Amino acid sequence: MAAEAWLWRWGWGWGQRCPGRPGLPGPGPGPTTFLHLLLLLGPVAADITDGNSEHLKREHSLIKPYQGVGSSSMPLWDFQGSTMLTSQYVRLTPDERSKEGSIWNHQPCFLKDWEMHVHFKVHGTGKKNLHGDGIALWYTRDRLVPGPVFGSKDNFHGLAIFLDTYPNDETTERVFPYISVMVNNGSLSYDHSKDGRWSELAGCTADFRNRDHDTFLAVRYSRGRLTVMTDLEDKNEWKNCIDITGVRLPTGYYFGASAGTGDLSDNHDIISIKLFQLTVERTPEEESIDWTKIEPGVNFLKSPKDNVDDPTGNFRNGPLTGWRVFLLLLCALLGVVVCAVVGAVVFQKRQERNKRFY
Repeated sequence: MAAEAWLWRWGWGWGQRCPGRPGLPGPGPGPTTFLHLLLLLGPVAADITDGNSEHLKREHSLIKPYQGVGSSSMPLWDFQGSTMLTSQYVRLTPDERSKEGSIWNHQPCFLKDWEMHVHFKVHGTGKKNLHGDGIALWYTRDRLVPGPVFGSKDNFHGLAIFLDTYPNDETTERVFPYISVMVNNGSLSYDHSKDGRWSELAGCTADFRNRDHDTFLAVRYSRGRLTVMTDLEDKNEWKNCIDITGVRLPTGYYFGASAGTGDLSDNHDIISIKLFQLTVERTPEEESIDWTKIEPGVNFLKSPKDNVDDPTGNFRNGPLTGWRVFLLLLCALLGVVVCAVVGAVVFQKRQERNKRFY
């Protein structure tokens, strides 16, 4: 897992995407370097999306040329609200007030480990902080249910990645646009007035609006680890945004995307969605689990409500993983030992001082 994480963070070929194939990892290091990696890190090549056609799951992907242009639906995908299909993009909302639109995959996804690449564009005529609201990417139990959360329902079951362009909370120190992640079992509500701060697991500032080049986002879920990366600078390489461990997501949920506008607006476009299957070896015990029965959640030892903004707009958060818990307990134990030793020394000196008076 550590090897897989290392290669994903730095990318197949140190973070570069394959030229001419947007959203796909690059071809990787040369034979000698790769051999050294295998010797140092173990057999991990099967855990990395290489962009080959056998990894691409077309039943969960949206790729040009689109079918059904000019209609309200297309094979494998359903539209709702203001969504419009053209030959170049799927527009979830036009740059008009009070619009909501979404697109949802027909097929539930039964992959335990996957990677999604999204080519998107958010643009409009509004100046700074006079545009909104943003795009949401979904992996949820329910589909095609309109609602107040970027055009889709609140209290959802599953995963949401929010690409938020407007700061509703005037007291926030975050810098917008802002990407955040939320995992919900139906018990949490997204608070628009606080830009989802209370239910956010992690987030990062990402300047994706009104760019004059292509913008991409990658979401990877494997062995309970959720990673979000961006390519927004036209450098053909991924930049880390979010990395969370301990995430539990069931199989059998649906992928989708939605967007909404209010008093402020923007064009919210999806150009492509590509889903890749990750090949991960699992134990017989893991294979025997009914992954459709898992409840969405995160193994946090603290509530997301404890998140605190820092001046950069990012959260100083993250789950307390095993080694962090061990270090915390070790520090506490050392503190107790030090206090005991200091107390014993002080007590002994007092005893010696008292003896002088007799």
